[in-house]
Amino acid sequence: MVNVLDEHERTIAFAEVALSQIKTLRHSANPRNYEIWYVYATGYNAQLNEIINGTLSRNGRLSQSDLDQLYESYLTHLKTSDRIDKVGSRVVGEIDDLMNMITDALGRTASYDASLAGADRMLASANSREQLVDIIEALARSTKEMRETNRVLEERLSLSKDEISGLQHSLEAIRAESLTDPLTGLGNRKYFDRMIETTVQTGLATDQPLSLLMFDIDHFKSFNDSYGHLTGDQVLRLVGMTLKHAIKGQDIAARYGGEEFAVVLPNTSLRQALTVADQIRCAITAKELKKKSTGEILGRVTISVGVSMLRAGDDTDALIERADACLYAAKRGGRNKVVCESDPEYTAATRGQVA
Repeated sequence: MVNVLDEHERTIAFAEVALSQIKTLRHSANPRNYEIWYVYATGYNAQLNEIINGTLSRNGRLSQSDLDQLYESYLTHLKTSDRIDKVGSRVVGEIDDLMNMITDALGRTASYDASLAGADRMLASANSREQLVDIIEALARSTKEMRETNRVLEERLSLSKDEISGLQHSLEAIRAESLTDPLTGLGNRKYFDRMIETTVQTGLATDQPLSLLMFDIDHFKSFNDSYGHLTGDQVLRLVGMTLKHAIKGQDIAARYGGEEFAVVLPNTSLRQALTVADQIRCAITAKELKKKSTGEILGRVTISVGVSMLRAGDDTDALIERADACLYAAKRGGRNKVVCESDPEYTAATRGQVA
Protein backbone atom coordinates (compact mmCIF):
# COMPACT_ATOMS: atom_id res chain seq x y z
CA MET A 1 0.00 0.00 0.00
CA VAL A 2 2.89 2.32 0.79
CA ASN A 3 4.32 1.79 -2.69
CA VAL A 4 0.97 2.63 -4.27
CA LEU A 5 0.75 5.83 -2.23
CA ASP A 6 4.34 6.76 -3.06
CA GLU A 7 3.64 6.29 -6.78
CA HIS A 8 0.45 8.33 -6.49
CA GLU A 9 2.24 11.21 -4.77
CA ARG A 10 5.15 11.09 -7.21
CA THR A 11 2.94 11.24 -10.32
CA ILE A 12 0.75 13.96 -8.79
CA ALA A 13 3.94 15.99 -8.19
CA PHE A 14 4.90 15.58 -11.85
CA ALA A 15 1.39 16.63 -12.90
CA GLU A 16 1.54 19.74 -10.70
CA VAL A 17 4.88 20.76 -12.22
CA ALA A 18 3.47 20.26 -15.73
CA LEU A 19 0.36 22.34 -15.01
CA SER A 20 2.47 25.01 -13.30
CA GLN A 21 4.66 25.37 -16.40
CA ILE A 22 1.58 25.58 -18.64
CA LYS A 23 0.09 28.32 -16.44
CA THR A 24 3.35 30.26 -16.06
CA LEU A 25 4.11 30.26 -19.78
CA ARG A 26 0.42 30.70 -20.69
CA HIS A 27 0.31 27.66 -22.97
CA SER A 28 -2.87 25.94 -24.06
CA ALA A 29 -3.68 23.09 -21.66
CA ASN A 30 -4.17 20.53 -24.44
CA PRO A 31 -3.03 16.88 -24.11
CA ARG A 32 0.08 17.32 -26.28
CA ASN A 33 1.36 20.32 -24.31
CA TYR A 34 0.58 18.56 -21.04
CA GLU A 35 2.54 15.49 -22.17
CA ILE A 36 5.56 17.63 -23.06
CA TRP A 37 5.64 19.29 -19.65
CA TYR A 38 4.88 16.06 -17.80
CA VAL A 39 7.85 14.35 -19.49
CA TYR A 40 9.91 17.45 -18.72
CA ALA A 41 8.91 17.18 -15.03
CA THR A 42 9.99 13.52 -14.86
CA GLY A 43 13.43 14.32 -16.28
CA TYR A 44 13.43 11.01 -18.17
CA ASN A 45 14.15 12.61 -21.55
CA ALA A 46 17.39 14.51 -20.95
CA GLN A 47 17.62 15.84 -24.51
CA LEU A 48 14.10 17.27 -24.36
CA ASN A 49 14.88 19.01 -21.06
CA GLU A 50 18.15 20.40 -22.41
CA ILE A 51 16.42 21.94 -25.42
CA ILE A 52 13.57 23.39 -23.35
CA ASN A 53 15.97 24.88 -20.78
CA GLY A 54 18.22 26.31 -23.48
CA THR A 55 15.31 27.88 -25.36
CA LEU A 56 13.83 29.38 -22.19
CA SER A 57 17.25 30.72 -21.23
CA ARG A 58 17.68 32.45 -24.58
CA ASN A 59 14.13 33.58 -25.34
CA GLY A 60 12.33 33.45 -22.01
CA ARG A 61 9.42 31.64 -23.66
CA LEU A 62 8.33 28.74 -25.83
CA SER A 63 5.85 29.40 -28.62
CA GLN A 64 3.16 26.91 -29.62
CA SER A 65 5.18 26.33 -32.76
CA ASP A 66 8.16 25.42 -30.57
CA LEU A 67 6.00 23.02 -28.54
CA ASP A 68 4.61 21.35 -31.67
CA GLN A 69 8.13 20.91 -32.98
CA LEU A 70 9.30 19.43 -29.67
CA TYR A 71 6.44 16.97 -29.63
CA GLU A 72 7.05 15.79 -33.20
CA SER A 73 10.81 15.55 -32.71
CA TYR A 74 11.13 14.01 -29.27
CA LEU A 75 7.91 12.29 -28.25
CA THR A 76 6.01 10.77 -31.18
CA HIS A 77 8.69 8.21 -32.10
CA LEU A 78 8.86 6.96 -28.49
CA LYS A 79 5.33 5.63 -28.89
CA THR A 80 6.26 3.24 -31.70
CA SER A 81 7.52 0.41 -29.48
CA ASP A 82 4.48 0.77 -27.23
CA ARG A 83 2.19 0.51 -30.23
CA ILE A 84 4.03 -2.57 -31.48
CA ASP A 85 3.67 -4.18 -28.04
CA LYS A 86 -0.06 -3.41 -27.94
CA VAL A 87 -0.70 -4.75 -31.44
CA GLY A 88 1.43 -7.81 -30.66
CA SER A 89 -0.59 -8.44 -27.50
CA ARG A 90 -3.82 -8.19 -29.47
CA VAL A 91 -2.52 -10.69 -32.04
CA VAL A 92 -1.50 -13.10 -29.28
CA GLY A 93 -4.88 -12.66 -27.56
CA GLU A 94 -6.74 -13.27 -30.82
CA ILE A 95 -4.72 -16.41 -31.51
CA ASP A 96 -5.25 -17.68 -27.95
CA ASP A 97 -9.03 -17.18 -28.23
CA LEU A 98 -9.06 -18.89 -31.60
CA MET A 99 -7.00 -21.83 -30.34
CA ASN A 100 -9.37 -22.27 -27.39
CA MET A 101 -12.35 -22.33 -29.75
CA ILE A 102 -10.62 -24.80 -32.07
CA THR A 103 -9.77 -27.02 -29.08
CA ASP A 104 -13.41 -26.91 -28.00
CA ALA A 105 -14.55 -27.74 -31.55
CA LEU A 106 -12.11 -30.66 -31.71
CA GLY A 107 -13.58 -31.96 -28.46
CA ARG A 108 -17.09 -31.72 -29.89
CA THR A 109 -15.93 -33.46 -33.08
CA ALA A 110 -14.46 -36.30 -31.03
CA SER A 111 -17.73 -36.54 -29.11
CA TYR A 112 -19.66 -36.60 -32.40
CA ASP A 113 -17.38 -39.33 -33.74
CA ALA A 114 -18.04 -41.32 -30.58
CA SER A 115 -21.80 -40.81 -31.07
CA LEU A 116 -21.57 -42.10 -34.65
CA ALA A 117 -19.58 -45.11 -33.55
CA GLY A 118 -22.10 -45.84 -30.76
CA ALA A 119 -25.02 -45.43 -33.16
CA ASP A 120 -23.36 -47.82 -35.58
CA ARG A 121 -23.12 -50.49 -32.87
CA MET A 122 -26.68 -49.84 -31.70
CA LEU A 123 -28.04 -50.06 -35.25
CA ALA A 124 -26.38 -53.44 -35.66
CA SER A 125 -28.19 -54.78 -32.61
CA ALA A 126 -31.51 -52.92 -32.99
CA ASN A 127 -34.47 -55.26 -33.34
CA SER A 128 -37.47 -52.93 -33.16
CA ARG A 129 -38.83 -49.89 -34.89
CA GLU A 130 -38.82 -47.90 -31.63
CA GLN A 131 -35.09 -48.55 -31.15
CA LEU A 132 -34.35 -47.40 -34.69
CA VAL A 133 -36.35 -44.20 -34.17
CA ASP A 134 -34.48 -43.46 -30.91
CA ILE A 135 -31.11 -44.04 -32.59
CA ILE A 136 -31.99 -41.83 -35.57
CA GLU A 137 -33.32 -39.04 -33.33
CA ALA A 138 -30.12 -39.14 -31.25
CA LEU A 139 -28.04 -38.96 -34.43
CA ALA A 140 -30.11 -36.02 -35.68
CA ARG A 141 -29.55 -34.14 -32.40
CA SER A 142 -25.81 -34.84 -32.49
CA THR A 143 -25.61 -33.77 -36.13
CA LYS A 144 -27.53 -30.56 -35.42
CA GLU A 145 -25.20 -29.74 -32.51
CA MET A 146 -22.16 -30.44 -34.69
CA ARG A 147 -23.55 -28.29 -37.49
CA GLU A 148 -24.07 -25.42 -35.01
CA THR A 149 -20.53 -25.86 -33.67
CA ASN A 150 -19.15 -25.68 -37.21
CA ARG A 151 -21.25 -22.60 -37.98
CA VAL A 152 -20.00 -20.76 -34.89
CA LEU A 153 -16.42 -21.79 -35.67
CA GLU A 154 -16.70 -20.59 -39.27
CA GLU A 155 -18.05 -17.21 -38.12
CA ARG A 156 -15.29 -16.89 -35.55
CA LEU A 157 -12.64 -17.83 -38.11
CA SER A 158 -14.00 -15.19 -40.49
CA LEU A 159 -13.96 -12.54 -37.75
CA SER A 160 -10.46 -13.57 -36.71
CA LYS A 161 -9.27 -13.37 -40.30
CA ASP A 162 -10.56 -9.79 -40.55
CA GLU A 163 -9.13 -8.87 -37.14
CA ILE A 164 -5.70 -10.33 -37.84
CA SER A 165 -5.68 -8.70 -41.29
CA GLY A 166 -6.40 -5.35 -39.65
CA LEU A 167 -3.67 -5.92 -37.08
CA GLN A 168 -1.28 -6.85 -39.87
CA HIS A 169 -1.99 -3.53 -41.59
CA SER A 170 -1.39 -1.78 -38.26
CA LEU A 171 1.95 -3.52 -37.85
CA GLU A 172 2.93 -2.59 -41.41
CA ALA A 173 2.09 1.05 -40.69
CA ILE A 174 4.10 0.94 -37.46
CA ARG A 175 6.97 -0.76 -39.27
CA ALA A 176 6.99 2.01 -41.89
CA GLU A 177 6.98 4.56 -39.08
CA SER A 178 9.88 2.78 -37.37
CA LEU A 179 11.92 3.26 -40.56
CA THR A 180 11.10 6.97 -40.78
CA ASP A 181 13.00 9.83 -39.17
CA PRO A 182 10.28 11.69 -37.23
CA LEU A 183 11.93 15.09 -37.61
CA THR A 184 12.46 15.22 -41.38
CA GLY A 185 10.02 12.59 -42.64
CA LEU A 186 12.84 10.91 -44.58
CA GLY A 187 13.98 7.33 -44.08
CA ASN A 188 16.12 6.87 -40.95
CA ARG A 189 19.52 5.16 -40.61
CA LYS A 190 17.91 1.73 -40.22
CA TYR A 191 15.99 2.30 -43.47
CA PHE A 192 19.12 3.51 -45.26
CA ASP A 193 21.20 0.51 -44.15
CA ARG A 194 18.51 -1.89 -45.32
CA MET A 195 17.87 -0.21 -48.67
CA ILE A 196 21.46 0.47 -49.72
CA GLU A 197 22.43 -3.15 -49.08
CA THR A 198 19.66 -4.36 -51.38
CA THR A 199 20.37 -1.70 -53.99
CA VAL A 200 24.11 -2.41 -54.09
CA GLN A 201 23.50 -6.14 -54.53
CA THR A 202 21.07 -5.42 -57.39
CA GLY A 203 23.52 -3.02 -59.03
CA LEU A 204 26.36 -5.55 -58.88
CA ALA A 205 24.14 -8.38 -60.17
CA THR A 206 22.75 -6.37 -63.11
CA ASP A 207 25.89 -4.36 -63.85
CA GLN A 208 23.82 -1.16 -63.67
CA PRO A 209 25.37 2.15 -62.52
CA LEU A 210 24.70 3.21 -58.94
CA SER A 211 25.77 6.44 -57.25
CA LEU A 212 25.70 7.59 -53.64
CA LEU A 213 25.53 11.14 -52.30
CA MET A 214 26.61 11.81 -48.72
CA PHE A 215 26.15 15.37 -47.52
CA ASP A 216 26.49 17.36 -44.36
CA ILE A 217 25.02 20.72 -43.28
CA ASP A 218 27.87 23.23 -42.99
CA HIS A 219 28.62 24.72 -39.54
CA PHE A 220 25.55 23.04 -38.06
CA LYS A 221 26.95 22.83 -34.51
CA SER A 222 27.77 26.54 -34.33
CA PHE A 223 24.33 27.26 -35.82
CA ASN A 224 22.73 25.21 -33.04
CA ASP A 225 24.83 26.94 -30.42
CA SER A 226 23.88 30.39 -31.72
CA TYR A 227 20.15 29.93 -32.34
CA GLY A 228 19.16 26.86 -30.31
CA HIS A 229 18.17 23.29 -31.05
CA LEU A 230 14.64 24.13 -32.14
CA THR A 231 15.92 26.36 -34.90
CA GLY A 232 18.47 23.65 -35.71
CA ASP A 233 15.57 21.23 -36.08
CA GLN A 234 13.95 23.70 -38.46
CA VAL A 235 17.11 23.58 -40.61
CA LEU A 236 16.98 19.77 -40.66
CA ARG A 237 13.34 19.92 -41.74
CA LEU A 238 14.18 22.36 -44.50
CA VAL A 239 16.84 19.99 -45.84
CA GLY A 240 14.47 17.03 -45.56
CA MET A 241 11.73 18.86 -47.47
CA THR A 242 14.20 19.85 -50.19
CA LEU A 243 15.33 16.25 -50.57
CA LYS A 244 11.76 14.98 -50.85
CA HIS A 245 11.19 17.34 -53.76
CA ALA A 246 14.51 16.48 -55.39
CA ILE A 247 14.36 12.68 -55.47
CA LYS A 248 12.17 10.66 -57.81
CA GLY A 249 11.44 7.12 -58.94
CA GLN A 250 13.72 4.57 -57.28
CA ASP A 251 15.92 7.18 -55.60
CA ILE A 252 16.36 6.72 -51.86
CA ALA A 253 16.81 9.59 -49.39
CA ALA A 254 17.57 9.18 -45.70
CA ARG A 255 18.82 11.04 -42.67
CA TYR A 256 22.09 9.24 -42.08
CA GLY A 257 22.65 10.67 -38.62
CA GLY A 258 22.78 14.08 -36.93
CA GLU A 259 23.15 16.68 -39.67
CA GLU A 260 24.32 14.15 -42.27
CA PHE A 261 22.06 12.88 -45.07
CA ALA A 262 22.39 10.30 -47.84
CA VAL A 263 20.82 9.82 -51.25
CA VAL A 264 21.13 6.56 -53.21
CA LEU A 265 20.67 6.94 -56.97
CA PRO A 266 20.09 3.61 -58.80
CA ASN A 267 20.75 3.53 -62.55
CA THR A 268 22.64 6.82 -62.27
CA SER A 269 26.14 7.50 -63.59
CA LEU A 270 28.69 9.62 -61.75
CA ARG A 271 28.14 12.56 -64.11
CA GLN A 272 24.37 12.43 -63.59
CA ALA A 273 24.84 12.10 -59.82
CA LEU A 274 27.01 15.22 -59.78
CA THR A 275 24.23 17.13 -61.51
CA VAL A 276 21.66 15.92 -58.96
CA ALA A 277 24.01 16.75 -56.06
CA ASP A 278 24.56 20.29 -57.27
CA GLN A 279 20.83 20.80 -57.88
CA ILE A 280 20.16 19.78 -54.27
CA ARG A 281 22.95 22.05 -53.01
CA CYS A 282 21.61 25.02 -54.95
CA ALA A 283 18.00 24.35 -53.91
CA ILE A 284 18.95 24.33 -50.23
CA THR A 285 21.13 27.43 -50.52
CA ALA A 286 18.32 29.29 -52.33
CA LYS A 287 16.01 29.05 -49.30
CA GLU A 288 16.14 31.85 -46.75
CA LEU A 289 15.82 30.63 -43.17
CA LYS A 290 13.46 32.46 -40.84
CA LYS A 291 13.16 31.83 -37.10
CA LYS A 292 9.53 30.85 -36.50
CA SER A 293 9.19 32.25 -33.01
CA THR A 294 10.47 35.77 -33.86
CA GLY A 295 10.37 36.08 -37.65
CA GLU A 296 14.10 36.92 -37.60
CA ILE A 297 15.95 36.23 -40.86
CA LEU A 298 18.85 33.92 -40.05
CA GLY A 299 20.45 33.69 -43.47
CA ARG A 300 20.94 30.72 -45.75
CA VAL A 301 21.95 27.11 -45.18
CA THR A 302 24.75 25.49 -47.18
CA ILE A 303 25.78 21.87 -47.55
CA SER A 304 28.90 19.96 -48.57
CA VAL A 305 28.41 16.85 -50.71
CA GLY A 306 30.51 13.78 -51.45
CA VAL A 307 29.68 11.54 -54.43
CA SER A 308 30.85 7.99 -55.12
CA MET A 309 29.91 5.42 -57.75
CA LEU A 310 29.65 1.64 -57.40
CA ARG A 311 32.59 -0.30 -58.80
CA ALA A 312 32.93 -3.94 -59.74
CA GLY A 313 33.90 -5.92 -56.64
CA ASP A 314 32.61 -3.20 -54.30
CA ASP A 315 30.61 -3.80 -51.18
CA THR A 316 28.32 -1.37 -49.36
CA ASP A 317 31.01 -0.24 -46.91
CA ALA A 318 33.47 0.63 -49.70
CA LEU A 319 30.86 2.72 -51.54
CA ILE A 320 29.95 4.62 -48.35
CA GLU A 321 33.60 5.12 -47.32
CA ARG A 322 34.49 6.74 -50.67
CA ALA A 323 31.44 9.03 -50.58
CA ASP A 324 32.29 9.96 -47.00
CA ALA A 325 35.89 10.71 -47.96
CA CYS A 326 34.64 12.94 -50.79
CA LEU A 327 32.33 14.70 -48.34
CA TYR A 328 35.15 15.55 -45.97
CA ALA A 329 37.31 16.63 -48.89
CA ALA A 330 34.51 19.07 -49.79
CA LYS A 331 34.42 20.40 -46.23
CA ARG A 332 38.19 20.78 -46.09
CA GLY A 333 38.06 22.50 -49.47
CA GLY A 334 35.89 25.35 -48.23
CA ARG A 335 32.39 23.81 -47.86
CA ASN A 336 29.27 24.56 -49.93
CA LYS A 337 30.56 22.40 -52.76
CA VAL A 338 30.33 18.95 -54.36
CA VAL A 339 33.35 16.62 -54.59
CA CYS A 340 33.47 13.23 -56.33
CA GLU A 341 36.07 10.47 -56.65
CA SER A 342 37.58 11.91 -59.83
CA ASP A 343 38.15 15.39 -58.35
CA PRO A 344 41.65 16.49 -57.31
CA GLU A 345 40.45 17.33 -53.76
CA TYR A 346 39.54 13.66 -53.22
CA THR A 347 42.76 12.40 -54.79
CA ALA A 348 44.85 14.72 -52.60
CA ALA A 349 42.94 13.64 -49.50
CA THR A 350 43.45 9.92 -50.18
CA ARG A 351 47.15 10.46 -50.89
CA GLY A 352 47.45 12.29 -47.61
CA GLN A 353 45.79 9.36 -45.79
CA VAL A 354 48.19 6.87 -47.39
CA ALA A 355 51.18 9.03 -46.50
